[in-house]
Amino acid sequence: MVRVPEPGQRELRPDYPIRTQRLLLRPLTADDTDALLAYRSRPDVCRYVPFEPMDRQAISARLATQWATTALTDEGQGLTLGVELARTGELIGDVLLFWHSREHRGGEIGYVLNPDFAGHGYATEAARAMLGLGFDGLGLHRIIARVDERNEASARLARRLGMRQEARLVKNEFFKGEWSTELDFAMLAEEWPAHRPG
Repeated sequence: MVRVPEPGQRELRPDYPIRTQRLLLRPLTADDTDALLAYRSRPDVCRYVPFEPMDRQAISARLATQWATTALTDEGQGLTLGVELARTGELIGDVLLFWHSREHRGGEIGYVLNPDFAGHGYATEAARAMLGLGFDGLGLHRIIARVDERNEASARLARRLGMRQEARLVKNEFFKGEWSTELDFAMLAEEWPAHRPG
């Protein structure tokens, strides 16, 4: 359940776990280290995302800092949640909601899935839940997703969510030793009801 903010109040304190049709979204813990390592250490997973393959030490450091956040109370904060299969309890990925601006009510989503669980719609289901947290829970006006153009699976996911491609920034960033082209997707709060899960 998500607490809807009062007028003028902008913060998000979800009741965990957040349940979708097949998934539980919840804060990450030290017990998730091995499952996180199983995909966040893989070069193929990290190729188009803004982190390098992680070892156990890097994951432990994130668990103690960035991933320890369980609420969004002000702009500049990010909420990373583990994606757990409800029927098995397996951690299969993680999703992010970042709060960019209080004034402009802007945010961003991100998603990383263990490729062993790809092709079942889990990443789409989890990312859609994060859109719900942003729009319904935090009262955001606009949420974006930024994708490396070569990451076709991620771009397809943004389109499945109903996000509109608004920009193609050609060779805009020197990323991991080469120029990358960024695709920018977005959705507005007024567009969200048409894509909200039934």
